[in-house]
Amino acid sequence: MTTGAGVTGARPPVIDRGGRTAGIGRLVVLAIVLVAVAAAGAILPAESAQPFIFAVLGILAVVGVFTLFAGAIGLLRFGSAAPRDDLARAFMGSMAEGILVTDREGRILYANGAYADLIGADDETDVRIIERVFSGDQAASEAIYRLTQSVRHNRSAQEEVRMPSALGGTGPGGPRWYRITARPIETSDQFLTAWRLADISGEREQQETVFQDLQHAIDYLDHAPAGFLSAEPDGRIVYLNATLAEWLGIDLGAFKPGAISLGDIVRGDGAALLSGGTARPGGSETAVIDLDLVKKNGQSLPVRVLHRVPYAHDGAPGATRTIVLNRSPGEEVSEALRAAEVRFTRFFNHTPFAIASVDRRGRIGRTNAAFARLFGTVPRDASGRLRLVDIVADSARAAIETALEAASAGHGDIPPVDAALLGHGERSMRFYVSAVDEGADESEIATVYALETTEQRALEQQFAQSQKMQAIGQLAGGVAHDFNNVLTAIIGYSDLLLANHRPSDPSFQDIMNIKQNANRAAGLVRQLLAFSRRQTLRPQVLAIGDVLSDLSILLERLLGEKVKLSVLHGRDVWPIKADLNQFEQVVINLAVNARDAMPKGGQLTIRTRNLSPADCAAFGYKALPPAEYVLIEVEDTGTGIPPEVQSKIFEPFFSTKEVGKGTGLGLSTVYGIVRQTGAHIFFDSVVDKGTIFRIFVPRHVVAEEPVAAEAVSDKPQQKTDLTGSANILLVEDEEAVRAFAARALASRGYTVHEAASGAEALEVMQKTGGIIDLVVSDVVMPELDGPSLLRELRKTRPNLKIIFVSGYAEDAFAKNLPDGETFNFLPKPFSLKQLATAVKEALGE
Repeated sequence: MTTGAGVTGARPPVIDRGGRTAGIGRLVVLAIVLVAVAAAGAILPAESAQPFIFAVLGILAVVGVFTLFAGAIGLLRFGSAAPRDDLARAFMGSMAEGILVTDREGRILYANGAYADLIGADDETDVRIIERVFSGDQAASEAIYRLTQSVRHNRSAQEEVRMPSALGGTGPGGPRWYRITARPIETSDQFLTAWRLADISGEREQQETVFQDLQHAIDYLDHAPAGFLSAEPDGRIVYLNATLAEWLGIDLGAFKPGAISLGDIVRGDGAALLSGGTARPGGSETAVIDLDLVKKNGQSLPVRVLHRVPYAHDGAPGATRTIVLNRSPGEEVSEALRAAEVRFTRFFNHTPFAIASVDRRGRIGRTNAAFARLFGTVPRDASGRLRLVDIVADSARAAIETALEAASAGHGDIPPVDAALLGHGERSMRFYVSAVDEGADESEIATVYALETTEQRALEQQFAQSQKMQAIGQLAGGVAHDFNNVLTAIIGYSDLLLANHRPSDPSFQDIMNIKQNANRAAGLVRQLLAFSRRQTLRPQVLAIGDVLSDLSILLERLLGEKVKLSVLHGRDVWPIKADLNQFEQVVINLAVNARDAMPKGGQLTIRTRNLSPADCAAFGYKALPPAEYVLIEVEDTGTGIPPEVQSKIFEPFFSTKEVGKGTGLGLSTVYGIVRQTGAHIFFDSVVDKGTIFRIFVPRHVVAEEPVAAEAVSDKPQQKTDLTGSANILLVEDEEAVRAFAARALASRGYTVHEAASGAEALEVMQKTGGIIDLVVSDVVMPELDGPSLLRELRKTRPNLKIIFVSGYAEDAFAKNLPDGETFNFLPKPFSLKQLATAVKEALGE
């Protein structure tokens, strides 16, 4: 769309007929023709040249007559060229308002880009004249008609119209307001009309907002608990609010500004007190005056007025501002004010905010009870007044001083200051400094509000630590998943090599070492999965007392002779539901850590007891929701955990031990198992005194339930015959794992069909024509994951058997399957025998 140069309609926006350049061109052409005629006369024979010359002269005569006729009617113009209009076009094209120029017949001569955008024109053919743009609305059409009539009488005019929606469907929805201006332009040879179109919806909305705000302000003033009036210097009342009108018995609906004067409502000579002010020209002061007003029924109304007369810089008084307080019997506010003072004092001293005034030197003046409770123990200076900067830590003193300087300068928006309290441990406060009103003496230049934020900061730190642990857990889980695929391939190919080597073979021991180290790595991966809460758990109902009693023998051996073990069982401890092996791992890891913290020996105590929801609050752990728990405490008398280390102890691979003496996965494993079980773990530690870990396991309520079928992993893992003849579809995106599993199953007699993705598996199922007996599929795959693949397979093979293989916990993906869906599960990494056994059991052979 053309913007600067204009959008044209029936003809070009500017007609350029060539001017002097065109005239010179015509003379040149004429000269050439005459030369040609002369040459022809000289070269050709006389009898042949004469008809040619007569023909040319005839043509020139016709052209001359046409030129004279065209000049007479104005079609051609002779003389200098028209002035250039590039500057005017550029100026109109840059305007934000729409510009349209039409001739007397209503044809479009020019339209800028803003006009095209306003009416929603996509190209030059869509540009329409003003009459057509607004023809669909009757009110707008009438306004356009009035503008057109004004232009015909050579007058400029302007109209504002409201349209139900934006022109051309452009812009936001809802009604829109437009301002249309028409101006006649008369040139030397034609009569033009310049139209200006502007969207003023924003201006209208702003005007309506200002009007509404004004109405609200008037409403607030009308219903204020005090009277208000304003009078001109000659005493004419131009405004009074509804409260004062009610007191005087005046009908506010019939009141007209200037209809009554101060003398009509003020008894005696009191009006003289209100006719002038006490301020000198150029300023204004407030006068407090007690006088009587006269009601409409003639009764007196004793009032106290707060009266001000503003003066302009030239000394002329303005309209008064007068507040009227009713002092009639029953309306006296003195008692109410005293009661309000008592209520304010009560609120002031019982508010949870600590409030104090501060002088210019930063010394604290008046305080409430909360401030005295928080800071009363801080020593004071020689004058007996406490300085605000002396109650905060050194790191926050500069910020407090800056805030007080801003308050002393009268600044209104002073940012709050977070500071730790001096001599109060980890307690922290947030100080809000507010400047007092202008004109206050130096004894009170600011008011300080202090709100304790100790609990809030503790919660923020706990949340940040939780977010950090979650992020580390996701990273650890992702690494463990990928590493599981590598370990599966290593262990699998080791099994294939061991099957082809006898124990007497020299390479047999090397292969065994490879497999053993791969199994050790798998153990580390399981610890990472435990921390990230993605390992496979087999929860069962446990009696915690019996578990600890059975475990105590092993713990005594682990602790050695220097550490004494005590296990204290609570009475009637509730049952819990957890994975037995994993829970034993938690206790063992905590016990080993406690042993390492007591190199010279000490006492390790394990206690159990029940906790009610009310008991949870006594521990002060904000992240512990109230509920019924079984509490397991593991307490040692060791060296304790330094404060700078406490926030990192649950992170994987973090260890304070020497290099080579720990992996840093012990406590991270504990954390992951506890959280995956639905329990909570916290600790308290004092350096050189010891550490206590507390595990809060939710109480398990035993219900009458049918005995569930045993999981695949609980069944016997060894079979006498692990061969078979079924057709198996193996779906695995990791090529090394897929190759090993295919060889392992093929070596056991199965017919194996391979697929590198879920989509490829569906193609294989279609090609094989339904001969597949079992699908062994990875869970995490690109394009189509395992659960999605199962849903697709169920559409055609509802009874097809499937084994999911994954390094993550079974419940991590089971929730994505339809309710009641049955499948078998094989965790990674797995060996050749575990794979063959799982396939044999899934086929039910």
